[in-house]
Amino acid sequence: MSAVLTSWNDTPAKAAIVDFVERTTTPGSPDFVDPVDRLAVFDNDGTLWTEQPMYNQGFFAFDRVRELAPDHPEWAETQPFKAVLENDMQTLAASGMQGLAQIVMSTHAGMSAEQFVEIVRDWIAQAKHPVRKRSYPATAYAPMLELIAYLQANGYRTYIVSGGGVEFMRAFVPDAYGIPVDQIIGSTIKTKFEEVDGEPQLVRLPELDFFDDGDGKPVAIGKFIGQRPVICVGNSDGDLPMLQYTAAGDGPRLMLLLHHDDAAREAAYDRAASIGTLDKALDEARERDWIVISMKRDFGAVFVD
Repeated sequence: MSAVLTSWNDTPAKAAIVDFVERTTTPGSPDFVDPVDRLAVFDNDGTLWTEQPMYNQGFFAFDRVRELAPDHPEWAETQPFKAVLENDMQTLAASGMQGLAQIVMSTHAGMSAEQFVEIVRDWIAQAKHPVRKRSYPATAYAPMLELIAYLQANGYRTYIVSGGGVEFMRAFVPDAYGIPVDQIIGSTIKTKFEEVDGEPQLVRLPELDFFDDGDGKPVAIGKFIGQRPVICVGNSDGDLPMLQYTAAGDGPRLMLLLHHDDAAREAAYDRAASIGTLDKALDEARERDWIVISMKRDFGAVFVD
């Protein structure tokens, strides 16, 4: 067992993961899963990289507000933009998801899809997480990236199914996680096809198209993948419908729920958290014997080097 998942401690959680993969990929095993059916889905924020004290895409949006502020003098007196410019996190937090959505729509639209991806790539290449003091790709969890690679090496197709913006994730996920663009599913804003300076483009509009969270996750799996996963990995109540959908399938199933309980190395939060709330999913995981991964107990290391 020590030859795989080397950033994991040798705990029952790791043993259960390895046992499941071996049972489902060994020909002749009663739990063997045909390669065409080997599908694993992962949440992103809080599952593959940090989400505290704010979603990383939120930090990107805040930096965009500051960059675009000279072209929008009205933002200096308009909330929630004023709070961003004044670094007033209390007022910003009080604006909730509605305020964050307003910021995202104002900073993520009005350009082509390709232009947006390049903007994100430039930001990813130079920005630092304000709390972790490291690049954003380096806020990914080493054990989880090892799990992705381990599953891929054993014939599992690995998808991201996240509430984050799909084009935001497309800018960094292939390089950071080793998951190709066509296996990334996320929230989308509306786009329209038009010619700009004689060039056909998809132009991003400031209007939500699909929010890939909660009940939307299994809907997106059915719509974009077309088959039920065998393995599902999440960390919050927003992932519960996806976990339930996976668990309801026939044959062997593996549901993994990451519990952030390591305040010393990352963060400790669950039921009372405003971001990444883990309440109902934690209760259901314990009732149904899903594997609850303890960051404190099961992770030998937390972040990638």
